Amino acid sequence: MLCFILIAFKDACNISSLLNKLNIKSQTNFKNHTAIRGEKDMNTIMIVEDDIKIAELLGTHIEKYGYQSVMIEDFENVLDTFQKIKPDLVLLDVNLPNFDGYYWCRQIRAISTCPIVFLSARSGEMDQVMALENGGDDYITKPFYYEVVMSKIRSQLRRAYGEYAPKVKERIVEQSGLFLFPERMELQLEDKTIILTKKETTLLEILITKSPLLVKREVILEQLWDSSYIDENTLSVNIGRIRRKLQDLGIENALETVRGAGYRLHATWEKEGKE
Repeated sequence: MLCFILIAFKDACNISSLLNKLNIKSQTNFKNHTAIRGEKDMNTIMIVEDDIKIAELLGTHIEKYGYQSVMIEDFENVLDTFQKIKPDLVLLDVNLPNFDGYYWCRQIRAISTCPIVFLSARSGEMDQVMALENGGDDYITKPFYYEVVMSKIRSQLRRAYGEYAPKVKERIVEQSGLFLFPERMELQLEDKTIILTKKETTLLEILITKSPLLVKREVILEQLWDSSYIDENTLSVNIGRIRRKLQDLGIENALETVRGAGYRLHATWEKEGKE
């Protein structure tokens, strides 16, 4: 048993530099990462664990079973790394530097339905409740058997993408070459694609569907928050975020504010493309 542990640890150390390079590559060149993953038909597992020994051993076992593993090193920008890598599953520790795992789970859940499995030394019932309430799909306490972790990973991948996955037909909302993918929460114009939050996706779907007609403020509030009594500033903040996301795609002056009434989306990107 001791021999097996020493061998596993040695193997983990040998792949440490490889995993670090993979992490950097995933953050800087996502298109290449996607192509490689597609060719090998590999699921990518993102490991958010600040104990380097545990993270490396997890990576060893994950890759032994034919999956691709990516270890996180920058614990201040976990969400940014998630958006660039687009993993199929996240292994998430609770006790992390700067922000805990519950926080990052909420951030990921705002933009993705990717399975999230918590790994933690906290074994209390409330810790597990907190993990599930914040959007986690499963909870494994430390110390754990790696075979149990792999079994949980395979189970979650089957539910999310395999034989047990719900058959959902992807919708596409289009206006003059601007494509919104509500299920993916992505907005695309030509070769540029940006990731949206759930509320940004819902808001844009309303505006694009009604474009170029006016969408009343009350209609937006009812569909986004099930209430017409939300503070005006809350809606303004979300509208501001939409404008910035459109600017990221090179779209200017498309979202008009009609004072006292609502908002209207104009296909200004169509005119810009013709100039």
